[in-house]
Amino acid sequence: MFSIGDFAQYGRVSARMLRHYDAIGLLRPARTDPVSGYRYYEAAQLARLNRIIALKDLGFSLQQVGAILAEEVSVPELRGMLRLRRAELEASLAAAGARLAQVEARLRTIESEGRMSADDVVVKRTGAVLLAELSGIAASYGPEDIGPVIQPLYGELCRRLETAGVTPAGPGLAYYEDAPQTPEARRTAGEAPEAPAPEAPAATTPPAKTAEEHGPTWAREAIIVHAGIVITEEALAKAGAATGGTSASIPTSLPTPTGLGFDVVTLPALDCAATVVHRGPMSRILPTVQNLAHWIDANGYRSAGYARELYLECPPDQEKWVTEIQEPVVRA
Repeated sequence: MFSIGDFAQYGRVSARMLRHYDAIGLLRPARTDPVSGYRYYEAAQLARLNRIIALKDLGFSLQQVGAILAEEVSVPELRGMLRLRRAELEASLAAAGARLAQVEARLRTIESEGRMSADDVVVKRTGAVLLAELSGIAASYGPEDIGPVIQPLYGELCRRLETAGVTPAGPGLAYYEDAPQTPEARRTAGEAPEAPAPEAPAATTPPAKTAEEHGPTWAREAIIVHAGIVITEEALAKAGAATGGTSASIPTSLPTPTGLGFDVVTLPALDCAATVVHRGPMSRILPTVQNLAHWIDANGYRSAGYARELYLECPPDQEKWVTEIQEPVVRA
């Protein structure tokens, strides 16, 4: 017989752990002194202890270990449990590998620039949103062409929402797409609704794309600018909008007329978006977007389309603007 201290020493566990195993019925002592309560173990019990430790090291819970030792788990079930555990470990390794790549990328940035970047990138899924929107065509995706188009779009959209009695339910969100490859689209590039041009968010720089993806030169430069504001179905219904059943639960990327002077669209979720927060006026967005592009490349992703711009805060003082850039990405 071994005392609990000696048995713990041979089994490379603590006496406290042996008491816990006793309490849950996983490893009972061979004898317990009725007077002192001291626990004593037999040498043969070391084999059971070793098996408990081995199963724990595989990642099984103590409840699962108990079921396996009690032969309540069949061989096919045990095989399934081990395969599931293997899949969990593989997923953990993949996640750890991704984090390691991010750490290495951050180290390279610090070593090359001599400082810590203030633009922290987070990869996440965005939700689908219902937008009221107006659209225009810009000659290119450059800020110098996007700005003159998106500014009056937002000013006119706010005016029309107020006229219709539709109260915004969230921030502004702009998104972009290639203009149709037609001569008419090129001729109208840069046109926008005739309205005052209040201060409004400007555009980001474009993702890298090949000439084949963009098509002919003139079509490659033309961009459709969608200036949107988050609204609710209830507000639309109250205003008497004729949307044909458009709702946040039925994702569609096709704008639908409302009869109120603006369109509505359910902007689909982005399953994987690299996001970064930009602070300050959009005229200084370029460094933030460049840092985002560098992060995407350094961390094994590639751009999957134009970035969206979520205008979280746009007070009169542009230095206090807060904008989240959401760029769809896929693994390279």
